Amino acid sequence: MSGFTRSRVAKRECDNIRIIIMILSKKKYHRCDPFVIQEGSIKSCKLKRNVGAFELDQPSSSNAGGRETIGRSFDVNKVFKINMVLFLFFSFMLGRAGWLSIARGGYYYDLAEGNRIRVQRMEAKRGVIYDRNLKPLVRNSANFLLYFVPADLPKDKIEQKKIIQGVSENLSDVSADEIIESLNKIEPGSLESYQPLFIADNIEYEKALKLYLAADNLPGVVLTNKTRREYNLHSLSLSHLLGYTGKINQTELTKFGEEYLPIDYIGKTGIENFWENKMKGFNGKKQIEVDALGKEKKIINQEAGQDGHNLVLSIDIELQKKIEESVGAALKKLGLTKACAIALDPNNGEILAMVSLPSYNNNDFSVGLTREQYEKIASHPDLPLFNRCIAGEYPSGSVIKPVVAAAALEENVINENTSFLSAGGLRIDQWFFPDWKAGGHGITNVRRAIAESVNTFFYYIGGGYQDFTGLGLDRMVRYEKLFGLNAQTGVDLSGETNGFLPSKDWKLSAKGEKWYIGDTYHMAIGQGDILVTPLQVAGYTAVFANGGSLYRPHLVKQVLNNQDELVSETENKPIRSNIVSDKNIEIVRQGMRQTVTAGSAQSLQAVPVPVAGKTGTAQWSSVKGNHAWFTGFAPYDKPKIVITILVEEGIEGSSTAVPIANDVLSWYFNRH
Repeated sequence: MSGFTRSRVAKRECDNIRIIIMILSKKKYHRCDPFVIQEGSIKSCKLKRNVGAFELDQPSSSNAGGRETIGRSFDVNKVFKINMVLFLFFSFMLGRAGWLSIARGGYYYDLAEGNRIRVQRMEAKRGVIYDRNLKPLVRNSANFLLYFVPADLPKDKIEQKKIIQGVSENLSDVSADEIIESLNKIEPGSLESYQPLFIADNIEYEKALKLYLAADNLPGVVLTNKTRREYNLHSLSLSHLLGYTGKINQTELTKFGEEYLPIDYIGKTGIENFWENKMKGFNGKKQIEVDALGKEKKIINQEAGQDGHNLVLSIDIELQKKIEESVGAALKKLGLTKACAIALDPNNGEILAMVSLPSYNNNDFSVGLTREQYEKIASHPDLPLFNRCIAGEYPSGSVIKPVVAAAALEENVINENTSFLSAGGLRIDQWFFPDWKAGGHGITNVRRAIAESVNTFFYYIGGGYQDFTGLGLDRMVRYEKLFGLNAQTGVDLSGETNGFLPSKDWKLSAKGEKWYIGDTYHMAIGQGDILVTPLQVAGYTAVFANGGSLYRPHLVKQVLNNQDELVSETENKPIRSNIVSDKNIEIVRQGMRQTVTAGSAQSLQAVPVPVAGKTGTAQWSSVKGNHAWFTGFAPYDKPKIVITILVEEGIEGSSTAVPIANDVLSWYFNRH
């Protein structure tokens, strides 16, 4: 055996011994390094426990006298540390696997299944709106809408950009940068990435056809057909009533949660907004299988939804058109632009017509306006978006006098025979409170005071004079609240305001002044700080027409299902009854009738039926014309209609508002 072979054998045998001892022994052992064996026979292989090494004795030679060390050092304690590291590593891996499979298993399962099975919504058809004679006031028309499903878009940014660029070029008014910016806000792989991302709607037919043909080969691009509302089939002034629908914004999406998607439309104003829950219906669902491009392959299952309810309004569309025509003609003749008019049924509060001019075309909003177009309408000085009937707050002028008269009668401040001398006004110290008629009206009782709008009479019963004690501010305000002032009427339209009734505390706080007797006089004739809405005036006029009941004005008469079968009817219960006694109501009614027979609205005698009413002229500016009012009802004995008209800066109620009422009421009763 050669020396080299013997060295290899010696090495192998000593290694075997070392391994056995390391396993059996609990003590530390080290092996010396490097492992060196010189050529020659092996003399011995000894274990030296005291030095913890394996040593091989070599025979004496010229270099004898020392021993060569065999092996390398090894610390057995490190095994424990290694085991701990491995244990912690595998524990972490097992915990992570458990969390992913149990805690987040459903989430990742949904993501995985979303690549193959999707749940699509089957959109319910929005309910339509009719007038009281079932004439449609709105219809649903076809509307092409394009959206992206971000999860289905190519992951490759270059391919994705090609698709976005192609869509942008086809639509022309949607920039690729805007689309990319919207996509960058969505986290890849999130549930949001499977939600539709709105791109464009109201797409022209030719463009929609081109996109439809291309969409089958464009992953993540969906062209769908949604319905769009068309309005104003009969009258432009319906815009304030019907309102319009528009694409849901982020605030609305957050508020209504899972009921809507980013591509949905929602009622923004008017009936469309107030009755949104009834008209939108309930969407159905269908489970579909999609291919690698996210396109539908087959329907697995589906659940039918329920179309929205149809609404029957109390509006008489022919009366609506007539009032719009009459008010518009009067404004044109006078060179004015702003007015409103309301007609309602005094026996149940149903609104028969509501016109606010100028108006706007809600089709423009339904289709979608640019920011510039919207700003042009919104910033117009005549405020065409403003519904003056429910949101306009004006000094009432003399149309408040029937309420003040009823309060004074009910509180026994006066009776039907109480009279005062109107000599042109009242003087208190250096202050003079005039009548509108120079020299006054002479001896005046409550009926004549209403008919001829005698200020002096109302100064007396409102604030008192000399030894006569009037109602005073607090009692006046209490009765005005009973007649519906200083609060919303509850009409089923959004945007209604409260009006305003001042108080002593308010004046001290707002103006830093105490309340004077002159303030009470102004309140009694509808001047000063009092503010009312035209709908509030129509509401309390109905109290005198029907004999003492205050109703909630409302627009929706019935709710129908999608087959036009009755679902529900609006309750016509009064909010408040017997506000004042029947006798006192009748006295005020007689005064309002006398307004037409011998007072400030005598031109209304031309109407085919007897009319009762009250004119008003409200000062509001030292440099602009007074507002002109008229409110009344007909027929006098069995009222069917209340009509209230306000012409901004119309100067005088008897010469401006009364002719409009005459034209409308004559047409209405000749028609009926």
